[in-house]
Amino acid sequence: MTAEAFSPYGIDYEDALDRFGGNLDLYRRLAGKYAANEHFIGMDAALEAGDWDQAYREAHALKGVAGNLSFSRLYDLASQICHALREGSPETAARLLPDARDAHEKARAAARAFQEGQL
Repeated sequence: MTAEAFSPYGIDYEDALDRFGGNLDLYRRLAGKYAANEHFIGMDAALEAGDWDQAYREAHALKGVAGNLSFSRLYDLASQICHALREGSPETAARLLPDARDAHEKARAAARAFQEGQL
């Protein structure tokens, strides 16, 4: 497996290997569980409802999961959304949401590929 196979999903392959001590099987098993992660859905719903505190909590949790799994694009966007919400700028968070949704869907696609043994 090479970094090029992971890149389209927004995954930093080298970072993932480093985080998991070179144990790609462990990484695949844990990253495969992302398909069931609900933090993006919770963040999206909280932003829609105008519940900035809940949106921040969900974005922060999403950032943590994405960072631990080396989903670098999703991590970056969740971090920016956290920052925007912490700074009292929900409109900035809302502008970032489409890109975050795309990164989330790519991470979910990777999770499914891991589960199906395609990655």
